[in-house]
Order: sequence, then structure tokens, then C-alpha cells
Amino acid sequence: MTKPVSPNLSTIGDDPFLWLEDRTSGASLDWVHRQNGLTKDRLQGDPSYRPLYETALELMTAEDNIAVGYELRGHVYNFWQDKANVLGLWRRTTVASYKTDAPDWQTIIDFDALSAQEGVKWVFSGARRLYPDFNRCLLNLSPDGGDASEMREFDIETGTFVEGGFQAPVSKSNFSWLDIDTVIVAAAFEADERTQSGYPRVVKLWKRGTSLAEAVPIFEGQVEDLAVGGALEFDGDAQYLLLTRSIDFYSGHHFLRLASGENRRLPLPDDVGDIALLKGQIVFGVRSPWSAPGGAICLPDGLYAFDFKRWLERDDIGAIETVLPPAERVSIAHVASTRNRLFVSLMDNVRGRVVFAERGEHGWSLTPVALPENGNVAISHINQFGSSVSFSFTDFLTPSSIIWSDDDGATLTTVKAQPARFDASELVSEQFEARSKDGTLIPYFVVRRRDQQEPVPALLYGYGGFEVPLLPGYAGVRGKLWLEKGYVYVQANIRGGGEFGPRWHQAALKEKRQNAFDDFAAVAEDLVRRGISTPSMLGIQGGSNGGLLAGVSLVQRPELFGAVIIEVPLLDMLRYTELPPGASWMAEYGDPTKPEEAAWLASYSPYQHVADDAEYPPVLLTTSTADDRVHPGHARKMAAKLQAAGHANALFFEETEGGHGGRGDRRIQAAQTAMKYVFLEGALKGGTK
Repeated sequence: MTKPVSPNLSTIGDDPFLWLEDRTSGASLDWVHRQNGLTKDRLQGDPSYRPLYETALELMTAEDNIAVGYELRGHVYNFWQDKANVLGLWRRTTVASYKTDAPDWQTIIDFDALSAQEGVKWVFSGARRLYPDFNRCLLNLSPDGGDASEMREFDIETGTFVEGGFQAPVSKSNFSWLDIDTVIVAAAFEADERTQSGYPRVVKLWKRGTSLAEAVPIFEGQVEDLAVGGALEFDGDAQYLLLTRSIDFYSGHHFLRLASGENRRLPLPDDVGDIALLKGQIVFGVRSPWSAPGGAICLPDGLYAFDFKRWLERDDIGAIETVLPPAERVSIAHVASTRNRLFVSLMDNVRGRVVFAERGEHGWSLTPVALPENGNVAISHINQFGSSVSFSFTDFLTPSSIIWSDDDGATLTTVKAQPARFDASELVSEQFEARSKDGTLIPYFVVRRRDQQEPVPALLYGYGGFEVPLLPGYAGVRGKLWLEKGYVYVQANIRGGGEFGPRWHQAALKEKRQNAFDDFAAVAEDLVRRGISTPSMLGIQGGSNGGLLAGVSLVQRPELFGAVIIEVPLLDMLRYTELPPGASWMAEYGDPTKPEEAAWLASYSPYQHVADDAEYPPVLLTTSTADDRVHPGHARKMAAKLQAAGHANALFFEETEGGHGGRGDRRIQAAQTAMKYVFLEGALKGGTK
């Protein structure tokens, strides 16, 4: 089906498409508009596009979608989008009302109205509320759906922006409250305030009534660091200003700001994982074995604790206690606490469960929360100032539900349940394992008709990076537009992800990256071996780091696939650090300026491995002009190079807004979704390339 790929590694100096890295130049955008026109003609011109689009939009904006909320001081807050509220409403209701079928919502901000009034298509990017009343907030607004946001002070009770209040221009800075008259600013406004990755390098205290330029620095990181940050942490009514220096994605130092002005470093390892503060104890996890002061050994996938108050008073942590011992194929997904109880969300062989931990006279005890089994159970919200906590439950075939507790998990009530979006009566979800090139068994999920007798079109999805797990989840659009047609969905839990904790992630880190690509190929081969699909009927999809996975799969194993969707990807791994904020990912991939590390990056970098003499399956690359996390230059250059090499089946589409995650207007999201399904069906349904 294909010829062997003969990689021809180009150098930066002879890159003919370097000009496409200029995000907003006239030449770049002219090229983008031409490509968009061709792709729209091809995909939106297909007769199947309109009904796919209308179905996707209907499901994305359905009024009976679950309103996921979080509770503070008796109110449940929710961000909501539907057909009438394209950019969305930030709203709240009482806890009692939220639990009913028809909550009485109070609109806090109507973003469609605000955008119409100000002439900017504002996208809600979150808010930090002021303890203890939570009525004042620092509101973040993105002008294009990207990560960079404007900040404004807002009064929830009056529903107005505070006249003369705190306000800061669009940047990647972060803001939180110290008190009513002081804001903690992790600043990234000016060049000397930013790390090489473009994130905050300086933490400042900003007093009301003064200009942002007058904010006083209290903490600084290095230019080479990933970022710094600062925020109040609470233990009951006690408040602590914690400062963080993130050296990279997986290591950093944590400091406590003392009344004297000293920033005292917490006695934790560089690669500390989850941290929580509860009843005078600091609870933490580690990514690699750590010999704590006193000789205790802390291991990955476990939780440990020491006496925080003792350390404050004596600068001595005393004995390390085990909160949660590590267990085989069990990893920690999330740690959070109410005022009195610590909750731990676990992944047990890629299925979720939750326990709560309490410290008694004889140490820590663990108690399972009585939640449904054999699905993806996770903490949905938790009120660290009270006793409310909610959990989500879902799997590939079970619509999501919200299970609520007002008493630290003792009493549980299902308060929200999404209606079924597709007919799952004839479908089954199964878990298989494929043996990778080095012998490692790689789990993956298959969702298909239970009576499948012969190979059919299948979509294989993967990610494999940054310790991010892929878990079972209900997707109404996928079910309606793909599974109901008798097609198959596959989700691969390859190395590099977080499904089995830090070691699973580290097995595909830096020079070991090829393991993730081999794992993905092994799953594809196993699907064929089992008769679930064939190479010509097997499509793959991945976004961001998963876009790199899809790109590598395209150039390394094109014979395995009938269609490839590459979304908001990294693809030029010899220049990724030059495209902001790429330098922030060197702990994951390596540094291309170092010869040894450049060698392993060059061994798989998709952009450099495009070959004229390869037979590639149809490819659809998508990105966003407003993506300020993964630069659109990656996807642009890859598409241009594929097309220049004679691969006319390479399509490209770039949205002008929405950022990395495609936030904002649901109509835009529905259009892209419909185009991708048109592309997949067109490439795979006939079973030929």
C-alpha cells in the first residue's frame, strides 16, 4: 500500500516555509484564506455536511445539557452556552434550586451583551473571588479565546464592574486576592517580567489606588524557568501566602511568605506532585522516590504528610506519615479537600474511584466513597471552605451525571443526569491490550456494535504526553455522528500519559518518546489483527501533543491508516522552542539547541520527515490563528510541505478565533466537528485510499 519512507532532514536555513511562522503577516493570512477556501469547498460542500453540522450544534447547545456547577457560600456558579447565548452566561443559583429540574438562575454576566456593547467578542476565562463573602472577583476576559486575558474587578452583588477598581490589559499574567485592597500579581506584561516561555517571572503585590507599575515585587524566578505564581492557601480560617517557582512542567520550589517578608522554602522535593493543606498537615505526592529528612522513603503514586504547623514553629517536619500507599496500576488523578476531609480521585486500571482520607489518633485512614463502579468517576467540584462536594460519573455509553453531597460525602444524591444522545442499546465498550515493540502491554478501549462480524471504519484517538490520562467518557456528538452508523471508536492509553502515574509518563519522556509512537502503532496493528478494522478503514486523530502523535504516525507508518486528523499540533520539533511558548515544554521533549537532544528530536520530527516518495493517506490539519499555546506555524508549514511534495490529499483549515482549546462560539466548534466527520467518512467508508 505504501513505499518505504526516506527521510530527508532539512535544516532551519533551508526551510522554504519559514515565512508561515509569522502569525499575522499579509502573506501568511492570504495563504491561510486560500487554504480555508479549498477545504470549505471540499468538506462543507459535501451533501452530508449540513445535517452533520446541525446535529452537532443542536447537541452542543441543547438546553438539557448538564449545568456543571461549583458551590460557594450557598450559591452554585455555572458558565452556560446555548443557541441563544452564543458566548455564554456566567450565572448562579442557590444550592436548593440547583438540585431541582428547573433551577432559578441569576445572570451575573451576559457575555453576548457585553461583547455587543464593547465591540469585542469576549470569552470568559474564569474569575477569582474574594474570601470570605466571595462577592468581589477578578474577572478574566479573553478577546479571542486564547490564553492571554484582560483582568477587571467585578462586583457580583451589584452586577457591575467596579469603577476605578483593579484592571489590567491583555497578557498571560495571573491575579488573585490577598485582601480587599491588595491583589497578588504574577506579572507577564513587560519583556523583563516574562520567562523565556512567555509566562510570569515576577510576583508582585498591587495596592488599591496605585498603578500597576507601582506594584511591589516580592518574588522572582529565572528567565529559564517555566513560570512563577502566588496565591492564598487556606486551612480552615488560617491563610497562607504560598509562592511557586515552576522550573519546568515537572519540577519546582514552593515557598511560604512569612510576616517578616522572608520567603521560606517548603521542605519538599523538586518533583513534588499534588499538594494539599488540611488541619495543620501538608499532604503531598512525588514523581520519583524521595528520601525525606529523617530517612522516610516516599514513592510515586503514594500520598504522604507531615506536620505543617510544627515546621512553621520549629523549622522541622518531624515524622513523615503515609496517607495512601502506592499500588500496582493505580495512580492519583486529583487531590482536594473540603474544610474537614481530604478527597483523592484515583485511576485504577484506567477506571475511576474516589476515597476520602482522615487523620486519627493512629494515623491516616482511607474510606471509599460509595459511587458507581466500572466507569470514570471523578471529583466535579469541592468547597474547601465548607462541606459540599460533587462527583461526576460517566463511561463511553452512559450519559454523564452529577452526584452531590452536602456533608463531606456521607450522603450522596444524583442531582443532574444528561439525557441519552444516541442509541447505545446495541453497543459495547471493551478493554483490550496490545503488545508494543518493546513488549510492554498497552491497554485500549474499543466502543462498537456487539454483533460486529467484519471490519468497519474505526477512529483511533491518542494523546500520550504530559502525564495526561485518557479516560472513558460519554460524547453525544461522537455517538450520534459516528457510533450510530455502525462505526468503531478506539481510545489508546499509550505511554507518556498519566493513566498509570509518573512512571507511565516517564517511559515516553524525551529520548524515550518513540515508545509512545510505537505503542500507538501497536494498537492500530492489534485492531487489524482482531478483525475490528483494516488499515484502509482506520482513521486516527490527535490534538496538541496528540497532534504530534498523529503527525509522527503519518510519516512513520502511513501504511497503517486510511485517514489522519492532526489538530493544533506540534510538528517541527527542531524549531518548537522558537515558537512561543514552546520553550516551556523542554522537560517533556528535550532542547533542540543541544546536539544530543536535537538528534532524538530529529529522529521523529514529522515536518523534517515528509517524503516525496511516500504514499500518505488523506490528511486534515487544523489550527487557530488565536492559538497562543501551540503556534499555528506548525500546522501551516506541515500542510504546505505535504502539498509541495505532491500530496494533494492534504487539507488545511485555520480558524481565526477560539485559541488552543477552541473556546467561544459553539457554531464554530460545530462547523469544525462536522467537517472532520465528513473528511473521515469520505476517506474511510470506501475502504480504499
